Amino acid sequence: MSSSINRRHFLAGATWVAAVAVAGGVFGTAVAQAATGTYTPDWNSVDRHTPAPEWFQDAKFGIYFHWGAFSVPAFDNEWYPRNMYDAGSNANRHHIATYGQPSAWPYHNFINGAKDLAGNTVKFAPKLKSAGGKFDPDEWAQLFVDAGARFAGPVAEHHDGFSMWDSQVNEWNSVDKGPGLNLLQLFTTAIRAKNLKLLVAMHHAYHFNGFYEHVPAQTDSSLKKLYGQLGSAAENQLWFDKLKEVIDRSQPDILWQDFKLDAVDETQRLNFLAYYYNQADSWGREVVATYKDGMHGKGEVFDYERGGPAELTAPYWLTDDSISSSSWCYTQGIGYYTTQQMLHSFIDRVSKNGNMLLNIAPMADGTIPQQQKDILLGIGDHLKRFGESVYSTRAWTAYGEGPTKMGGGSFTTPHAGTAQDIRFTRNKAGNVLYATVLGWPGSSLTIKTLNSDRISLSSLTSVKLLDSTAGKYIDLPAPTQNSSGLTVTLPSSAPYSANAYVLKLAFPGDIPGLRPLIGAAGYRDVNYSGTSAALAVGNYTADELTSAGLGALTLSSLQLAPGYQVIGYSGDNFSGTSWTFTADNPDLRVTGNNDKVTSLKVQFKPAAYFRVTNVTDGLALDSGGNVASGSNLKQYTWDGSPNLQWQAVEVGGGYYKLVNRANGMVADGWGATSDGSAARQAAWNGGANQQWTITHRGGGTYSIANRNTGLVLDGAGNVASGSVTKQWTYGSSTNLLWTFTTL
Repeated sequence: MSSSINRRHFLAGATWVAAVAVAGGVFGTAVAQAATGTYTPDWNSVDRHTPAPEWFQDAKFGIYFHWGAFSVPAFDNEWYPRNMYDAGSNANRHHIATYGQPSAWPYHNFINGAKDLAGNTVKFAPKLKSAGGKFDPDEWAQLFVDAGARFAGPVAEHHDGFSMWDSQVNEWNSVDKGPGLNLLQLFTTAIRAKNLKLLVAMHHAYHFNGFYEHVPAQTDSSLKKLYGQLGSAAENQLWFDKLKEVIDRSQPDILWQDFKLDAVDETQRLNFLAYYYNQADSWGREVVATYKDGMHGKGEVFDYERGGPAELTAPYWLTDDSISSSSWCYTQGIGYYTTQQMLHSFIDRVSKNGNMLLNIAPMADGTIPQQQKDILLGIGDHLKRFGESVYSTRAWTAYGEGPTKMGGGSFTTPHAGTAQDIRFTRNKAGNVLYATVLGWPGSSLTIKTLNSDRISLSSLTSVKLLDSTAGKYIDLPAPTQNSSGLTVTLPSSAPYSANAYVLKLAFPGDIPGLRPLIGAAGYRDVNYSGTSAALAVGNYTADELTSAGLGALTLSSLQLAPGYQVIGYSGDNFSGTSWTFTADNPDLRVTGNNDKVTSLKVQFKPAAYFRVTNVTDGLALDSGGNVASGSNLKQYTWDGSPNLQWQAVEVGGGYYKLVNRANGMVADGWGATSDGSAARQAAWNGGANQQWTITHRGGGTYSIANRNTGLVLDGAGNVASGSVTKQWTYGSSTNLLWTFTTL
């Protein structure tokens, strides 16, 4: 794990494209089938592993901690071992002033022990309370239980290369050096004694792939090992050997790994996966391996760092975040997020089909600061009272509503929500819908998502408010539904104090299907029931349908958003017999297509016209009318003119042409190569300049990327009506996002 500031350098230019959104239905069934027999070190074999077993999807919340020799200086962040060697950095200046030049006072002094310039002995040497110290792993584990965590564990090795167990392959370990304690074993025993699943985090892929790049070349063989200077073959073997020791000693339920796996030899990555999965089979347990890079992602769980998707996303995912806004390890003056920020972001992540792994930052002596305890216990208080809306739930068709947008990728700040923000979950049986309100809304609440145009609630049997004591409820009057939403009458004032309030909507059978606002929703059962998947514009192979939670040869009913169509194929990869669906179909048996779709495409209807609106400025894409070929595309206040109306017509390979209703010309990238270049228009000629990919980015928004230039359409900010539409490299700005509104 690393600070967001440092990690951004390595993630620059990388693009994470979220998978399709998951919708209702039962998610107790794993995305992939569990393998039978022995795993072999090849992708075809390890990809058969179930990535997110049911227990993991039920657990929702875990805790881990950055704690080690890097905690001793309590300065900068957990990258102190690297930064102290980076001339001129804050850590380097601090180190020189406090300890001396790194060449004379190296990082391993924090492990072996040495005196600083003031004459104080400095060493990572926490002592157990039983030995007169301040460190008690049993107290830590109890805190994790009180916080509501269902899995927990240590960072067993960070980028610094110091192993927190009795390693036989690395003499730089916590038994032979430093505290003289087998810390991994202590935590394993304490955590399992509390009936928590055990997570072990390993960050050592970056240890030899850049972390110590500023450290001078070492001549001592042992120091070469500590500072990642053994050479590629030896380092890659050591990477695997450390993992093997951790697996054999602790039998972790979750083996979490940080970034730079893509720099580890593929052979060793596969050796690790096959070994871990085979060992788990021998233990009779389902395990989870996580990744940020370097894996196919079919048998493992993707982990966002400090973030999560903007929209409901599949397959099942994880985020790791920190209780601190400034560092992953303890530092003097460390800053913290609020309880509401952490709790509300956690609820948001669960609603979007994910788990949260929260990091705390103990002090070097084993003390957990009270401010950190308070945040954990605040989360635990919510889960103790309202845990039925979190634990063992699954994402619903929509994640929620409200003004506060959360997520959108890695390194997105956690936000506290408002009383207008609602997040949905459902029980695994699919007959209870939970609506968690991120603040007390007053005596009445209208849930806009549940309006009569999108969902029929005639079968709703009751709406209750979860009481402050788990398992108790406050009965509410029958709600009313109209085109504006479902309006629920609440007590005149909050009946208790909480950071969020939960409504429980019960049905005698399946929760009714929710009409999609974009794309389509496919269902395994007729009449829009059973397991379902919300499918944005795109092409879905059999594997991708399975990842979406729907599966090949399972489509039985289909709902379409206005202006969209679905083409289903009997074969994989869009082959075989095809069927085009342009309207809702509650029972595909009638047309003979039931359970026959293996792959499909979700497209804009070629004959439909759309208003294409920029998210930032609210202006509509404008051709200007009967203008000359090569004229710039502009943006204009919507007035219903044909100049502002567009067709999105698929031309093959997932590419679209955008055709203007007024002049018949198409949007054209015009061979632009630089950010800020104008987008233009011309008569259709089939060139790559005139072909665009339209990618859903969550919340009904899209980016529109030119096939030739790779740049996306850019509104350029809060500009005046009539301004030129530009092109720009895709990034996080809403200037680059557009909505398609059916006319």
